[in-house]
Amino acid sequence: MSYRLRSETYPTMRLAPLLRIGTMKNDLQVAGVPRPAAPLWASLIATFFGIGRLRPGPGTWASLAAILIWVAITRSMPIFLVKGLLAFLAVLAVAIGIPAATRVARASGLKDPQYVVIDEVAGQWIALLLAPPSWKTLLAGFILFRGFDILKPPPVQQLERLPEGAGIVADDVAAGLYAMLGMQLLLHFRLLSP
Repeated sequence: MSYRLRSETYPTMRLAPLLRIGTMKNDLQVAGVPRPAAPLWASLIATFFGIGRLRPGPGTWASLAAILIWVAITRSMPIFLVKGLLAFLAVLAVAIGIPAATRVARASGLKDPQYVVIDEVAGQWIALLLAPPSWKTLLAGFILFRGFDILKPPPVQQLERLPEGAGIVADDVAAGLYAMLGMQLLLHFRLLSP
């Protein structure tokens, strides 16, 4: 008596070559059938209005865009309003960025598409949140954030394992918090003067 499985007995086995497992959890796609595109709002937010499409280094371009917005805010408002507005923008970028990053990642089939940069924008704003406005703090905030984002010390790297948009955004939020702490230490010990 033979116990071989036959595709005639189990018709779903014939579909196996047509299916491929995607890179995301619970993601099955029929080979040759394109994925639906992400909604326009999600693409605009996730790429920070197209900045994520710039090459090379879309994350660096997004950090620079966030810094330019920070500079514009610090020059146009009283300092006591700047921190509140920047905190609001960072929270908004995280709150809207997670679902936007999720939809774009699902549409692309990638766990963390390089062109999704709303996480870098939020992280950079967090890094500059308590910094006094000056070119030295701007430069230090940029270097600290990009450094922590690239090196990913614990728990930054572990946060990438969160599902979908949460994992895409959370690691950069943590890198921004590390950079903010580093900035405050530099200022406190007068290694950096504003």
